[in-house]
Amino acid sequence: MVALIPYITAGDPDLPITAEALKVLDCCGSDIIELGLPYSDPLADGPVIQAAATRSLARGTNFDAVISILRKEIVLQVLPQLSCPVSLFSYYNPILKGGIGKFMTIIKDAGVQGLVVPDVPLEETGILRMESSKNNIELGGLRLGDWYSHQRQCPSLDSATRHQTGATSKLVAVGFGISKLEHVKQVAEWGADGVIVDSAMVKLLGEAKSPEEGLKELETFAKSLKAALI
Repeated sequence: MVALIPYITAGDPDLPITAEALKVLDCCGSDIIELGLPYSDPLADGPVIQAAATRSLARGTNFDAVISILRKEIVLQVLPQLSCPVSLFSYYNPILKGGIGKFMTIIKDAGVQGLVVPDVPLEETGILRMESSKNNIELGGLRLGDWYSHQRQCPSLDSATRHQTGATSKLVAVGFGISKLEHVKQVAEWGADGVIVDSAMVKLLGEAKSPEEGLKELETFAKSLKAALI
């Protein structure tokens, strides 16, 4: 079965809604949830997630506040307890700022089980991997993709996905721009182990008429994607 990996931006529209969204996505059968730490210069993200990060930062969201909600939802087991792992998506500079080892210890204590760092320099991946291993944090690589954003299939990604799944023992997830049922079905046919849905999830939450409506739309969308992958 192909894993469903939704992505949301922490603090958009606010942190209490982020906490509720984690619960909703968990109850919808998500296999992993990626939680993006808002950053002022998110070069690896498209306009939807960049806008979400800007809104979140404008409301005062910071690393400590995000860790606080994770501790509440995961470590303190506020019901409903999250049953799927949470992976943080963070740029490298915020990790360096407080020290790599300290960052890893903090997110481990908050119950985080994975980390994706899209802009880490190649020469510094060794120390990042060492510190993540010490803390039992699964360090993910760059995601394959950035294609369906313009409603256009990229034939080379099909080949790249099949090559990667055959060349590595690690799980291969495809993401960026996936927003429709036919997208996730196509990725599954390519043999990917997981599908990451980011901008579409972020847009539902950040641009809804109300937070409550955003959560309802998020639930409906996540359930439909999960059903398509079973």
